[in-house]
Amino acid sequence: MAEKAAKKKEGVWETVKTIFWALVIAGIFRTLFFQPFWIPSGSMKDTLLIGDFLFVNKMAYGYSQYSCPFALCPISGRILGSEPERGDVVVFRHPTQGVDFIKRLIGLPGDTIQMRGGRLWINGEEVPVTQQEDFVETKEVQGPQGLVPRCVNDPVAEGGACHKQRFTETLPNGVSHDILNIVDGWVADDTPTFTVPEGQYFFMGDNRDNSEDSRFPQEVGGLGFVPAEYLIGRADRIMFSSAGRSLLYFWTWRGDRFFRAVD
Repeated sequence: MAEKAAKKKEGVWETVKTIFWALVIAGIFRTLFFQPFWIPSGSMKDTLLIGDFLFVNKMAYGYSQYSCPFALCPISGRILGSEPERGDVVVFRHPTQGVDFIKRLIGLPGDTIQMRGGRLWINGEEVPVTQQEDFVETKEVQGPQGLVPRCVNDPVAEGGACHKQRFTETLPNGVSHDILNIVDGWVADDTPTFTVPEGQYFFMGDNRDNSEDSRFPQEVGGLGFVPAEYLIGRADRIMFSSAGRSLLYFWTWRGDRFFRAVD
């Protein structure tokens, strides 16, 4: 009996050690290489949809305090870092809210950024856009938060076709990406000129009329400029996507988005 109890105790201890080292390895992988991120809102449509699941490349910009879970990395500033590029889709820690956001990098240190009549101006030059076919989705509850999309053609009944105007925007470095417009004259369609400070960045969502981003200063509860140490990594590829309220709703999986590159 004693021998049997000893073997059982040894087996339990081996299981505990296995779980411990598995968690350590997973933590190291998450901290140094790739962090999972689930898209909770529609601020980056149509580049990213609610329910897209991706891995964030944490090697892209180096490491900071916010590279570790719960911001526990004992790092001051950034180490092993490289500069992000205009047009990158970036995951970062919100400087005041303490949650992770994902937006597109629009303004680099020293840039001037302004919105005029819903059009983006960078360093005194209007960023060119080309109108495309409307982005169309079903007017229905989306994701675990139960969000309902806004539409150009509202009011739209549940289950109806919800339209948004779609344009391709080409940034000064040649990066092109889609943006959406829901309503002309939205509160952030006209802004003052922002000058991006050294060591900080200016971010915007691709779904321009449905995004809390750097157009809203921190003084009024918005995002404002994002210091470099808050950058977590670059979104490179969607691994999985589900349009339903739960992953278990396999009939809502969007197979055409699996392994899609993030542009």
